[in-house]
Amino acid sequence: MNAKHVAIFTTLVLTFSISRAQKSETRWIKHQISTLSGPSMHGRGYVNKGGEKAAAFIRRNFKEFGLLPFEKDSTYYQPYTMPINTFPGDVLMKINKKILEPGPDFIVYGGSSAFNTEEKRIKLHRINLGNVKDSAAWAKVKSKFDTTKAYCLKNSDTVTKYLKQPSMRTFAKEFPAGLFILPKHGKLTWTANMETVPATIIYAEDTVLPKRPRRAAVRIETKFIPAFKNQNVLGYVPGTEKPDSFIVFTAHYDHLGRMGKDALFPGAHDNASGTALVLYLARYFAAHPQKYSIGFMLFSGEEAGLVGSKHYAAHPVFPLSQIRQVVNLDMVGDAKDGITVVNGDTREKEFAMLEDINSQKAYVPKIVKRSQTQNSDHYSFSEKGVPAIFIYGNGTKPYYHDVFDKAAELSMEHIDGLAKLLEDFTGSLQGK
Repeated sequence: MNAKHVAIFTTLVLTFSISRAQKSETRWIKHQISTLSGPSMHGRGYVNKGGEKAAAFIRRNFKEFGLLPFEKDSTYYQPYTMPINTFPGDVLMKINKKILEPGPDFIVYGGSSAFNTEEKRIKLHRINLGNVKDSAAWAKVKSKFDTTKAYCLKNSDTVTKYLKQPSMRTFAKEFPAGLFILPKHGKLTWTANMETVPATIIYAEDTVLPKRPRRAAVRIETKFIPAFKNQNVLGYVPGTEKPDSFIVFTAHYDHLGRMGKDALFPGAHDNASGTALVLYLARYFAAHPQKYSIGFMLFSGEEAGLVGSKHYAAHPVFPLSQIRQVVNLDMVGDAKDGITVVNGDTREKEFAMLEDINSQKAYVPKIVKRSQTQNSDHYSFSEKGVPAIFIYGNGTKPYYHDVFDKAAELSMEHIDGLAKLLEDFTGSLQGK
């Protein structure tokens, strides 16, 4: 074999080895996603100890990797309490003679009160809200609501549009006690709620409803927990030269859990994917210590309003001033079209580092810059003046806060590249 053939052979071997390593990394991350979003985790929510089981899974991984806990009790946990409305029992609905499936066919607003027709079908009073285009018209409709009756409200989106209601939570407070069924065309998304409203509000996919909804039989069981015991999971790898300086990787491990016994919200993309990538980085940096300490913080309560990260930012286990950079990972299971970096416009130096690394090594197809958002755990740090960016994947399927966000639906494209990009980025932040 001549020198030319040796060079070609060596290149092929290296390429093959790198490819095998990348596939192995992707398989490992996907296995974590599958576990975290599997039925045994119950959607990592507030019933059947779903969130608690996910926290225990993360803690076992931290121990296995050899991460150090911040607290002396070695639990890796930062406990706190929060209020939450839950749906641990039946969530059932029949319209006319048709039984609807919870999740795909209908969702119950997360702050709803319980409602039970005792298996009897009650009359639905149908109201078309298509012409309700100002607050006076809406007030007139509301004045006619009778708490002893049940309603099917067509074109409810017209009201929210003209009243400029910023969220479902705000609109839900407009209703008195009673049952309100709101037909909706298109995607149904669920939420976690820390407070309740008097009404029971059900959003139903209009294509599965009978043309004339006349009667309904409903049984919605709820349980409001004013002080639900929750926990963040925290660990770190001490720095070899500057142990008091930290680079911190974060993600929220919670999701929505279960809406009744039958509707499971797996949360594979949101955010088992970010949790799995943080676990991968924890395993990597435990085996490759850096100059700076590397922290790994998995937060709970994000879906209810960044509760876990807000608690941490208010009760940090070391001074926030020691954090050189927070990298928050949320919904990274698909990066077919690259990634977006939130706060990329204000963290210009860090964004330039990411772009420079990627221009040399082409880890992901594209890196997009975006300004500040308030929709993930980076914001709890940004509010405190801590340097923080939030990375999410581009080119994903439209499964979000629904029962279809499953591990099998994730392409996992370029997640291995994103992992390598973050490894190199960590080195750049330390001046390597």
